[in-house]
Amino acid sequence: MTPDPRLARIVHAYETLSEDTVQALVDLYAADATFKDPFNDVSGRDAIARIFRHMFSAVDQPRFQVREAIAQGEQAFLTWDFHCRGSVSGQVLCIHGATHLRFGADGRVIRHRDYWDAAEELYAKQPLLGGLMRWLQRRLRAPA
Repeated sequence: MTPDPRLARIVHAYETLSEDTVQALVDLYAADATFKDPFNDVSGRDAIARIFRHMFSAVDQPRFQVREAIAQGEQAFLTWDFHCRGSVSGQVLCIHGATHLRFGADGRVIRHRDYWDAAEELYAKQPLLGGLMRWLQRRLRAPA
């Protein structure tokens, strides 16, 4: 089966993303596209570009590795790992997540929604917050 060309372009853009290719990625989005993740909820290419440019200033060596990519009709779903090194801590992180995309009639992304657990994937891995997060998880976990 031939892969969906819209999805193939997005996967390639994310897996090869660099500071120099942010605009090429954003060009795959409609002018009024929406983007939502645990920290951002924005509309428009300029706002989406700001998120990715900020990513390059907030962490070192950011890199996406798409694990699975499935398209059906005007929708697609990706699972991915985001690898980076904290700019201040130097700690290597791997965040597991998923993305739901919706394509417009012209093949550009009109809706992008990221799903990942900031508590588990980010906060719990931080030196100070990690202990608090583990305590909260123990406290809130249902008995076995």
